[in-house]
Amino acid sequence: MTKKLRSDSSMQEDDEKVSSLVRMDSREGVNDGFSRNGPSDSLLPGLIDDVALNCLAWVSRSDYASLSGINKRYNLLIKSGYLSELRKKLGIVELEHLVYLVCDPRGWEAFDPKRNRWVVLPRIPCDECFNHADKESLAVGSELLVFGRELMDFAIWKYSLVCREWVKCEGMNRPRCLFASGSLGSIAIVAGGSDRYGTVLDSAELYDSSSGTWELLPNMHIPRRLCSGFFMDGKFYVIGGMSSPTVSLTCGEEYNLKTRSWRKIEGMYPYVNGAAQAPPLVAVVDNQLYAVEHLTNMVKKYDKDNNSWSELGRLPVRADSSNGWGLAFKACGEKLLVVGGQRGPEGEAVVLNSWCPKTGVSNGTIDWQVLGVKEHVGVFVYNCAVMGWSGEMRLD
Repeated sequence: MTKKLRSDSSMQEDDEKVSSLVRMDSREGVNDGFSRNGPSDSLLPGLIDDVALNCLAWVSRSDYASLSGINKRYNLLIKSGYLSELRKKLGIVELEHLVYLVCDPRGWEAFDPKRNRWVVLPRIPCDECFNHADKESLAVGSELLVFGRELMDFAIWKYSLVCREWVKCEGMNRPRCLFASGSLGSIAIVAGGSDRYGTVLDSAELYDSSSGTWELLPNMHIPRRLCSGFFMDGKFYVIGGMSSPTVSLTCGEEYNLKTRSWRKIEGMYPYVNGAAQAPPLVAVVDNQLYAVEHLTNMVKKYDKDNNSWSELGRLPVRADSSNGWGLAFKACGEKLLVVGGQRGPEGEAVVLNSWCPKTGVSNGTIDWQVLGVKEHVGVFVYNCAVMGWSGEMRLD
């Protein structure tokens, strides 16, 4: 499979479209906030629009909401998606992240670690069935996908960081829940899960956020649900889960995107504890796999060469009390992120703890640092997804 960047001709068409867009004047009823007389009639007074656009491309995408609020011209520019495309063309790499989570059934919030800032997302315009059903979530490209069930069938809603609104996403070829998932750049893969009748699936699909489409992949060796997925070394992995209500799986599977084939890995995830257990809490940092053994509250590291695990240190919160449910364990750039609820003298709060594996472990102790706190919310984390911007995915 080959994923290519947009063609130069396509970018030229966008250049012409945005060039027209940013030069709209008051004759069209647009109060752009700039004078029409002289060189100040531009996106950035004193600069021609081509130069201004190149400057604006370096603005952090987490600031797009503020940028779009300047006037209608900027709002249209952000919603067009042109700046995101221009960033790719200029090769701008932005090592920033947003942590999306739901710890209150009323809706999603996003945390910006760089600015220590919380932002409330708009409510999903879904039916009440979707609001109250169990959900999965996944961040891919500049989109947050939320999977759930509406009254009649499974549904997927996506939130665009660029447009800052929810829209209904095209459904999978084989709709499912309780599946494994992982993302790499602008693509994501989902695998396994259960269909609407409860049948455990062995199928997998690839989502391309640049086109918003799903593609069926070859089937896995074993059907499984309540499993976890991740990318490592450019390949997609599925571990854990159950093939039936009584059979827990210790094997993993590796999908090679170039050969389009699955490889079964025996004993890749030995930490199983029956149907009450949450899907494996796993995260990949610098192409190294880490996991939480929830019964002991310990963080483990995977040895790819020997297909074995070593113990690093203890979690900053307990995972054993709820069999791993209500806790998030994610990668956030070069750090591992643990998101969990805590009760204190001032009430309940959700705390984001982080640790950079490069700092090492001292005497069996991990030096967790508080990255952020959300006060006066429930202690159960229903969903969590981390969106990272570190360049675009390209497979050749």
